[in-house]
Amino acid sequence: MTADTRELFAENVAAAPLAERLRPKHIDEVIGQPHLLGEGRPLRLAFQSGKLHSMILWGPPGVGKTTLARLMASAFDAEFVPLSAVLSGVKDIREAIAQAQQVLQQRGRHTILFVDEVHRFNKSQQDAFLPFVEQGLVTFIGATTENPSFEVNNALLSRAQVYVLHVLSAEELAQLFERARQAALQELVFDDDARERIIGYADGDARRLLNALEQLQTAAKTAGVSRIDSAFLDNTLAQNLRRFDKGGEAFYDQISALHKSVRGSNPDAALYWLVRMLDGGADPRYLARRIVRMAWEDIGLADPRAIQLTQDAAQTYERLGSPEGELALAQAILYLACAPKSNAGYVAYNAARAWVAQDSSREVPLHLRNAPTKLMKQLDYGKGYRYAHNEAGGYAAGENYFPDDMPPVSFYQPTDHGLEAKIAEKLAHLRELDAAAKKKK
Repeated sequence: MTADTRELFAENVAAAPLAERLRPKHIDEVIGQPHLLGEGRPLRLAFQSGKLHSMILWGPPGVGKTTLARLMASAFDAEFVPLSAVLSGVKDIREAIAQAQQVLQQRGRHTILFVDEVHRFNKSQQDAFLPFVEQGLVTFIGATTENPSFEVNNALLSRAQVYVLHVLSAEELAQLFERARQAALQELVFDDDARERIIGYADGDARRLLNALEQLQTAAKTAGVSRIDSAFLDNTLAQNLRRFDKGGEAFYDQISALHKSVRGSNPDAALYWLVRMLDGGADPRYLARRIVRMAWEDIGLADPRAIQLTQDAAQTYERLGSPEGELALAQAILYLACAPKSNAGYVAYNAARAWVAQDSSREVPLHLRNAPTKLMKQLDYGKGYRYAHNEAGGYAAGENYFPDDMPPVSFYQPTDHGLEAKIAEKLAHLRELDAAAKKKK
């Protein structure tokens, strides 16, 4: 390598993004994922085994999926062929396979085919990999931010080991911060508050952290400053947008956490998840619909006021919009979390549905049928029906309202929570009246 070539190479390296310049060159340099890369852990063993295998790396952005795939290629001296499912099609897949065949024939090197955002490929595109994975021509490594169980074909999933990657902890991001500062940011001094805010801003994403540091470095150079404090951060970094995919797994995980916090009667946790979702850009109208559903599913007749209150909150949001209307949703969530809980209505409905789905179409008893015509009355439609309002206590004790040939069922089992406890007492009393009436017969 000539002096000019070395100088050009050094310039290109210096011009590369900070995230690329700091990309680990060895597995021991990787920060995070100790559950996979620690001694005796699955990916560490995969590196040490000397044998490649296809895999899917599943985790949020900026946790090292691409880095691990590149390190795998380096460790096994394999050709690294990357594809982006966002930009590539079947034609690109064919070209990648042709390249793998050529590299094998001419240089005797195996190929790692790395597919970023593999969940964005449709079924036919994913199927295109299968024959070459089965033949051993390529080792397939897919990266995805979405649950492979839903987004990756079963055939491809069965041929690859799934490894789950986690967001980086604050401590791990602090290690990366220090590594970046020593490697490329020695001219800058960060006060403690600024350092903590930058790590919080990264939200577990290493790439986001490094991009933010690079942005700050450029801004500091332009402004002619060397000290980074909170005021400088406010003027430089864009609004803190949390990692949140409105249609992805994080979205449904947070909805699940919100619902379970309400069900678990923890108002603080419920409010936290609601605000997290609003902060991340979730549609408040969607949240309003889910809140109404929670009232029906988890509070039910234990506190019927919850149903009306959540509907009022949804209507209030429609009238006021954001951010004022979000207060109504927040107070509805707090009410639901504090309300007595019952899923008895929800369970009863599902039980009745299951019964009807497997049962035959039983006839309506004659005494329950409507008789608007003379002929129907002649056929005994409605004959013997007991009008409850004319009975003692407004209840026709012992009357049967099921088909005559249907065995006894009891779908609704009220709890002893809130108003439902009173309902349970009343139903128990009515059952006693039924039993007494049957004895008289």
